[in-house]
Amino acid sequence: MTKKEIAELAFSELEKLYPDAECSLVYSKPYELMFAARLAAQCTDARVNIVTKTLFKKYPTLEAFANADITELEQDIKPCGFYHTKAKSLKEMAGQLIDDFGGQVPDTMEKLLTLSGIGRKTANLMLGDVFGKPAIVTDTHCIRITGRLGLTKNKEPAKVEKDLLKVLEPATSSDFCHRIVEFGRDICKARSPKCTECTLNYFCKYYTTPSKPE
Repeated sequence: MTKKEIAELAFSELEKLYPDAECSLVYSKPYELMFAARLAAQCTDARVNIVTKTLFKKYPTLEAFANADITELEQDIKPCGFYHTKAKSLKEMAGQLIDDFGGQVPDTMEKLLTLSGIGRKTANLMLGDVFGKPAIVTDTHCIRITGRLGLTKNKEPAKVEKDLLKVLEPATSSDFCHRIVEFGRDICKARSPKCTECTLNYFCKYYTTPSKPE
């Protein structure tokens, strides 16, 4: 079975399991998704959603973020961890969006990567969820599970993304990544994956060769 065939089977099974899967971060404006994703680094989406529920009311516009007192902003996002760096990123991103992009989130990888604190993972999230473009978000779930399935041997996000670009259908790549996050939380966990309950086990490299290192 080729990697592309495995990817097609995986997409089909995940679509059955999670037909309505979507990003778990709550937002109402494009830039809010980007800010929430920045806060989600080394933090759970659930906690970020608690913080942003208040944060986005306190700072309802990009201008409000750009003009925020940095010390106060740090305290507002402190539960998300790494609050000094993250507050600096939010304030700087707001200013960049206003000054460089007319208050709009840019729709290309190249431009998104110019924003403070934004890497390929968040940029891909924006491209897929906001602009409906082909995108592969290589978070920890994606890296772990695609490795177990045999779609990649790499652990580095950029290399995993490159491998998956070769086997995933562009039009459904973003949906695949959202579904794989749900799958990783429910079944294909980092520790003690529920392999015997898994509907993907009949083509999973990890299940068929359990002694093989991940």
